[in-house]
Amino acid sequence: VKWMMYWIVFAFFTCFETFTDLFLSFWFPFYYELKILVVLWLLSPATRGSSILYRKFVHPWLTRREDDIDNCIAQAKQQGYSTVIQLGTKGVNYATTVLMQTAIKGGGGLVNQLRRSYSSGELSDGDLNRNVKALPHVPDDGNHSSGS
Repeated sequence: VKWMMYWIVFAFFTCFETFTDLFLSFWFPFYYELKILVVLWLLSPATRGSSILYRKFVHPWLTRREDDIDNCIAQAKQQGYSTVIQLGTKGVNYATTVLMQTAIKGGGGLVNQLRRSYSSGELSDGDLNRNVKALPHVPDDGNHSSGS
């Protein structure tokens, strides 16, 4: 729990810091040294800075906005599914279009090349029988009685 509080407070600190860096870093003396001290204060178990900030500011703020946060997460989840389906459909349509245009531009050459490459005339007898196991030879004695 202690580390969770620290990382949440640190994330807020980082977001806040991006804006303050723009305005205060040039005008405020020892700004970067002060930032280091704040991070050490947040991290130190003796001062419990992150725990204090979390309990006084972050937790009440998150509790007040819990419903809004849940709605945003649900909306983002739904939009994510819709976007994935939409992009997948566009990708399949694009691939189909590219394949069709390639086949048309080739003047049927692609289809003819595939037919030629898989024609049985190009296969040798060894290729045709490579997956067939030889059956043992049974001599034909002329007797075709049932039950044998």
